[in-house]
Amino acid sequence: MPIRTLVVDDSVSMQRIISSILEGDPQIEVVGTAIDAFEARDKIKELNPDVVTLDIEMPRMNGLEFLARLMKLRPMPVVMISSHGAKGADAAISALRMGAFSCLPKPNMTDERALLEMCNMVKAAAKAAPVIKRKAGLQAGASAAASAVGTARPANLIARTVDSPELIAIGSSTGGVEALETIVTRFPADCPPTVITQHMPANFTTSFATRLNSMCAPTVMEARDNLQLERGHIYIAPGAVGHMTIKRLGEFRCFIRPGEPRSGHKPSVDMMFESIAKFGNSRISAALLTGMGHDGADGMLALQNTGAKTVAQNEATCVVYGMPAAAVKLGAAKEILPLTDIAEAILIVKRRK
Repeated sequence: MPIRTLVVDDSVSMQRIISSILEGDPQIEVVGTAIDAFEARDKIKELNPDVVTLDIEMPRMNGLEFLARLMKLRPMPVVMISSHGAKGADAAISALRMGAFSCLPKPNMTDERALLEMCNMVKAAAKAAPVIKRKAGLQAGASAAASAVGTARPANLIARTVDSPELIAIGSSTGGVEALETIVTRFPADCPPTVITQHMPANFTTSFATRLNSMCAPTVMEARDNLQLERGHIYIAPGAVGHMTIKRLGEFRCFIRPGEPRSGHKPSVDMMFESIAKFGNSRISAALLTGMGHDGADGMLALQNTGAKTVAQNEATCVVYGMPAAAVKLGAAKEILPLTDIAEAILIVKRRK
């Protein structure tokens, strides 16, 4: 059966554009459109869609407010549609933390890759419905528990030891915002230099780095070309600008270079992992987290072949078990762990006896 999709946008012309894109895929059926949150509420009750695409900026009730209510009362897969600007990026990151499956920029009809991505994202969102509903239930329980004690407890930081790696590398995609928050909020202030490639549109990574920086003991920043990597810092590859690669020139440095997408993405996790594998250094930790596709699997295998510690997120805790599954299939992951165990695993490359 086709994936029943409701398109919510306050622009009728944008409704038509999004509907036209989605209806070009035989696996998707647009069952209705809505111009604001109130009409969307009624259409969801009437049409029972599998997936909702939701505009962030709408009159009377914006998309974030509606998303919060929807995830509380009727959790379901939601793909947010955001503007390209900094304000839209900030809102998109908030939406991901609130339970949206993914966020995409407003569609450009001349960008065939972006049009295909929208269809693929809706199809992936439909498949992830059980995970989204389960997570919404767990989050509701956690919120209730936090309210009962007055405030939520901060994450337990993991101390850096002599067994800490020289460098940590992490790759992630769909579902990665929450996954990365879970991991790096446990990092100590003096953590090893850490590089992250998270698939995101341009501008989104700037907002994401800023938000993570406000939550973490280490300093989190968007990576820049020819930047020396320092202990106590976490670097996010800029979205859609180029590929982030790492070189060891006495110290670790990151470079941002233009190029065609690799494994379907720019920046590519494979490109980052493979550049690190060239060091031939066993005191490296790498993790591959939730995400669609197979980006990072080949690069993780290259890392494992150098003796690096490689960890894949397990299926039960992934929003989309794509990238980690590809690494597991290749035999690239030395360990397959639930999300809550990954921070400790990658902060230690050799346990003391």
